[in-house]
Amino acid sequence: MRRIRVAAVGAVTLSLVLTAAACGGSTGGGSNEQPKTLTYWASNQGASIEVDKKVLQPELDKFEKETGIKVKLEVVPWADLLNRILTATTSGQGPDVLNIGNTWSASLQSTGALLPFDAKNFEAIGGKDRFVESALGSTGVQAQDPAAVPLYSMAYALYYNKKLFKEAGIAEPPATWDELIATGKKLTKGGTSAIGVEGSNLSNNIHQVFVLGKQHGADFFTADGKADFTSDGAVAAVKQYVDLMATHKIVAPGNAEYAQNQSLSDFAKDKTAMVLWQTASATFTAQGMNEDEWGVAPAPVPSGAPGQGKQTNSMVAGINMAVFKNTKNHDGALKFVKFMTSDKEQIVLNTSYGSIPPVKAAQQDAAFNGPALTVLRDTLATSAAALPQVPEESQFETVVGTAVKELFADAAAGRPVTTESVRAKLEKAQQQMPEK
Repeated sequence: MRRIRVAAVGAVTLSLVLTAAACGGSTGGGSNEQPKTLTYWASNQGASIEVDKKVLQPELDKFEKETGIKVKLEVVPWADLLNRILTATTSGQGPDVLNIGNTWSASLQSTGALLPFDAKNFEAIGGKDRFVESALGSTGVQAQDPAAVPLYSMAYALYYNKKLFKEAGIAEPPATWDELIATGKKLTKGGTSAIGVEGSNLSNNIHQVFVLGKQHGADFFTADGKADFTSDGAVAAVKQYVDLMATHKIVAPGNAEYAQNQSLSDFAKDKTAMVLWQTASATFTAQGMNEDEWGVAPAPVPSGAPGQGKQTNSMVAGINMAVFKNTKNHDGALKFVKFMTSDKEQIVLNTSYGSIPPVKAAQQDAAFNGPALTVLRDTLATSAAALPQVPEESQFETVVGTAVKELFADAAAGRPVTTESVRAKLEKAQQQMPEK
């Protein structure tokens, strides 16, 4: 996602939402009672909500000119988006079309509030085979019709500040975690830290420890969907991430409180030399950096080159587009989804946001062949994994993301972060998950 999401809903809240939806929330098949209007909740992809409006409104005007359907736009901040959606699923008073973080797909699918993209609905938007397979992997529970379709695709990469690397005499970005720590110690000096984190951003925490979990052979859920937060691999993954601050001292203690992209601002101000992020280039440009001031490399792996399994170095990041099942403009909503995922619009939108089109034909456009986007595209194709597509994914983000946040707070305060303390936090998190 352009801006890392903050999943602010707890297990009890989501359980109530699922119950309410099952008891009669948005379960209708939609209608065409208001064929000339649509409401659209867009996620905040740009440097600000105003930037998003400037990007999106001309495209919505174009859609209205082509179809006669007026789209009322609201750009919703990430900190509010999930709770807004969950409230809409219980009240039935949601938008016609909305953006969702792709990791929420299975959780929101379970509410029954979203229109399933079955064969007929996929045909209405141009066909399922137009989309990249890895992006479709984060659209809902496997073996069920997707709850959404991919809109923007992203992957994590290592962004590094060329000026700070040159001043430290470092010629190449680190490719492995051992190299990152060694490089980081050379870069951490005089008010500059090696790498930034968003220690209070629950979703960002999840993204990082999920990838590290894959590298340690852990998935955080069993094959049958049960929470498995206390395996040796999961504990090692969380400890490795927090140890960047707690043990190696290459993350500034203040990063424990970051949750609003402050690590990107630090990078742009030469206060931080590296950051692991999704499609950060547009943000750096908006903050006054020139494109030649930073480089992009694949995120670190334990050894060797990125790949599948223990060489996974990113989650499949991105934004999906969904339709509320009780929309009063069913046909218009599908026309809008078709428009936004058309080859031409995919090039326009993803170029504006510095993301990768999840539509195959658009992805081949020359606009996405630059060095930075090539790294992201190759990562998505070869070494990224989808977060668990289980209904409890949102609770996972909340409870484990909070555990990591608390461990960063311990590290910032100088309290020891041990294998035992990490395991205890994860045990507590697992106890907050619903029993299967």
